[in-house]
Amino acid sequence: MSGMSGRAGQENADRGRLQGSMTALVTPFTAEGKLDEAALERLVAHQQAGGTDVLVPLGTTGEAVTLDEGEKRRVLKIVRKAAEGTPVMAGAGTNDTRTTIENCRMAAGEGADLVLVVGPYYNKPPQEGFRRHFEAVAEASPVPVVLYNVPGRTGSNIEAATQLTLADHPGIVGVKEASGRLDQVAAVLAGRPEGFAVLSGDDDLTLPLLALGADGVVSVAANAVPDLVHDLVAAGLAGRFDQARELHFRLRPLFIAQFTETNPIPIKAATELLGLAGGGVRLPLTPAADWTRQAVRTAMANLGRVPPAEV
Repeated sequence: MSGMSGRAGQENADRGRLQGSMTALVTPFTAEGKLDEAALERLVAHQQAGGTDVLVPLGTTGEAVTLDEGEKRRVLKIVRKAAEGTPVMAGAGTNDTRTTIENCRMAAGEGADLVLVVGPYYNKPPQEGFRRHFEAVAEASPVPVVLYNVPGRTGSNIEAATQLTLADHPGIVGVKEASGRLDQVAAVLAGRPEGFAVLSGDDDLTLPLLALGADGVVSVAANAVPDLVHDLVAAGLAGRFDQARELHFRLRPLFIAQFTETNPIPIKAATELLGLAGGGVRLPLTPAADWTRQAVRTAMANLGRVPPAEV
């Protein structure tokens, strides 16, 4: 399941792993708060033009927890059709194993190639609970499962030993690691089986994780600048770390700006600046503050993507 579509990671296709630049898509809303289907199509076209390897709708950045099932199905239908041959990895995880299995089946039925399954939140399961949960999901899912470890959101960490146990399951093909712990990710990289992908879940850690042998990123910033994130990942996978480092430092102000408030508030401000989609979010999130908009505009202007702010 390598490199996908002949882009980033194609040079490493013989590894047989999921690789490349993957965008955690925002879900655009109209001014009335409804799903903006035309904007979603524009966003996918923007990703296609930028060389994105895998599209990742219905995740944290996609505000999936605020979408009803009908909206989730519609998002997947639109992304699947607009994506053409680009693989789709749909967010499907919840804090209930049965509901997660239902989501995986629904996503597969709507054309998803893989599912991204977050560690159960709020419940705070022990490591044995994580193991049993993911194994049950993988046994029932019609498509391969990618684990998603984000303790800052879920309240508990899927430890390296648990990830490595799950990596041996044939239905589990990788992990999106957003713990922010390089020691933990390094332990997974050192002990993983050959076909298990390790993906950065933090834009600003993509470069160091690629240097350790990771396979790519599930990126927030790529909503706005898919071409630059793609080029960073492609350079890292090919061992061109001078180029990857230069791109990392160019992108770093955007990486910082996109977390001045809770994701996806700032990155939606960026897509609005680009004319791709409105910046609206659903409660309990709130629209971007003035300082966030200013930071995002400055970062995007420095990348040459929007005019600088008027003084």
